[in-house]
Amino acid sequence: MPLVDLELPVHRDPVPADVRGFLREAGRRIRRFQRDVRVPGFVASDFAHVYRVLRALAETGMPPGQLFCEWGSGYGVVTCLAAMLDFDAIGIEVESKLVDAARQLADDFGVPATFIQGSYLPDRCDTDGEFAWLDTDAPDAHAELGLDADDFSVIFAYPWPDEERLTERLFARYGGVGAVLVSYHASDEMRLRRKRRGSFPHRRNNL
Repeated sequence: MPLVDLELPVHRDPVPADVRGFLREAGRRIRRFQRDVRVPGFVASDFAHVYRVLRALAETGMPPGQLFCEWGSGYGVVTCLAAMLDFDAIGIEVESKLVDAARQLADDFGVPATFIQGSYLPDRCDTDGEFAWLDTDAPDAHAELGLDADDFSVIFAYPWPDEERLTERLFARYGGVGAVLVSYHASDEMRLRRKRRGSFPHRRNNL
């Protein structure tokens, strides 16, 4: 696998006041959303922890560019945090109600984040498996964006346990050389992996 794990010092200092205010309101809206709307597979991460990791990554200058994509952006909080850190942030989400909520959240806080309804799976990509919540039939959102997966410098994902290997393989095959995959896992674990040169070629076929 052409991915290299990255060790990144992350300071636990408090997040800025404006980010704390944003996260409080986002948390309130998510709790209300989860009470009133049933969306299978929607689980929030520790957003303050994610913010610290993304901030540390941004400060290194390691990503080859500023284009950020969240695979399965849910309520849009992580995508908004990336935009607050000056990434050109895009979230891809298959559930229309979550896309609407994410757009409203970003608009209300004046955050320049973009949200697209659709699948982050590349067109004609065959996952060759059954997964807990992954929608393999939704249209490829990249067509609407006019971008490919390898255009992004940072990709964030919060995969279910049975989707972790798939997420890794997707990034390894379709991500750009030098791009960073930031993934959130159980028990607040986060991994950062960079795609190195010498990976297998970009092809639209089975993973």
